[in-house]
Amino acid sequence: MAFASGSRADRPNIVLVVADDQGWGDVGYQGHPVLKTPHLDEAARSGLRFERFYAQAPVCSPTRATLLTGRHPNRMGVFTWGYPIRPQEITLAKLLREAGYATGHFGKWHLGSVYRASPVHPGRMGFERWVSSPNFFDNNPIFSDEGTAVAFQGESSVVTVQVALEWIRKQAEAGRPFFAMICFGSPHAPHQAAEEDRALYLDQPPALREFYGEITGIDRAFGMLRQALAELGIRENTILWYTSDNGALPKVGSTGGFRGNKGQIYEGGLLVPTFLEWPAKIRTPRVTRVRCCSADIFPTILEIVGIEPPANLPLDGISLVPVIEGKWERRPVPLGFWHYPAPGISTPSAKWMAELLAAQQKGEDLPPDGPSQRAGQLPDPPYPSDQFPGHAAWIEGDWKLHRIETAKGKIRWELYNLEEDPAESTDRAAEEPERLGAMQKRLEAWLRSVVQSLNGADYAGLGESPSLPESKSR
Repeated sequence: MAFASGSRADRPNIVLVVADDQGWGDVGYQGHPVLKTPHLDEAARSGLRFERFYAQAPVCSPTRATLLTGRHPNRMGVFTWGYPIRPQEITLAKLLREAGYATGHFGKWHLGSVYRASPVHPGRMGFERWVSSPNFFDNNPIFSDEGTAVAFQGESSVVTVQVALEWIRKQAEAGRPFFAMICFGSPHAPHQAAEEDRALYLDQPPALREFYGEITGIDRAFGMLRQALAELGIRENTILWYTSDNGALPKVGSTGGFRGNKGQIYEGGLLVPTFLEWPAKIRTPRVTRVRCCSADIFPTILEIVGIEPPANLPLDGISLVPVIEGKWERRPVPLGFWHYPAPGISTPSAKWMAELLAAQQKGEDLPPDGPSQRAGQLPDPPYPSDQFPGHAAWIEGDWKLHRIETAKGKIRWELYNLEEDPAESTDRAAEEPERLGAMQKRLEAWLRSVVQSLNGADYAGLGESPSLPESKSR
């Protein structure tokens, strides 16, 4: 099955949809007893459904950095929520734009400031059109329209899709292949469902009415997107990839019975609902249990489009073209995770965007926050390459090794067989000493590689990142 084509007209459109805090079980198609998600369910039944798809991190910003780069977020210092992406990184948007794609970002960014002067707003990272929020957002959001604050009215996910579709229609009419990254602010807390979505869950406790209603709002918006792609006549050759940025929220979310929640790298904090529709190539619906992750999206799309990945940047993802073709039953290389114990950086979208709107109405503007202004700075002094604080994990086949290092440097190891014990309830470390030792060595070698990247080793041979114009493409 050949994917790449020399003809621009034959290249697939790419739409990457990212939910915010939607766990593996927070969809109807995984058997949720209450949630109503008919559009997500239909898409999951119609395309390629990933039963074991891992977010690269158990919180939002790091996974979003990985989706754009194919690299573990710690390689670029995006340790946890609120950390900006480094401007030195080569993103999927940059590479696709250089290859002739229109590129657009809509909704939650959370990889730096979305103010006009920010060195890491979506426009600086490869998106020629962007209407974005610095973090999660609720109904009636204020977005940054390429640096200009604009107030919108409506349910948050529906607004995001409407803005994206205005741009997508123009690309379709022009016959230009496009990459749209559509990032919902739901179902992140605080949960504020639209009345029509909340009304479906009046028999539930108040908190769950709002949470479930937000997910149904996502579903409505996704249905609008899917229908519009069909009406525009472009659904057949559009890759529509849906995923989430981390595992389920505690108390309200559903992990589907896996251990842990958001913020943890046990299975429940990482596994997310993910599926891919591409009618031109995926004609028979399938479900895969191959273990895949957020970092795989970058190299997969590059291979499909026929773009070589950056030669000097270590990637943590692999192309899933063999999975799309139905050739793999198991992942051929390991998966690495590392949740670094750094405090998050507050990013209050509603407050910041209201302040920007008020300032611009007076003819003024605001500078980006300090972390965004310093996003390109490398660590000084460098991070040590023999200490890996926090919680790391390594998956080889069905075996998952956990390495938990305390602030005092004490290390605890746990080993689980995920096929026999998906709940990670029985530690096999004591009875598998040879496997444990071999996996320990490979995990720590990978961690050293991540620290080298974190300290800036990858950027030495790249030279200047290509400068891209920031023209509007409305």
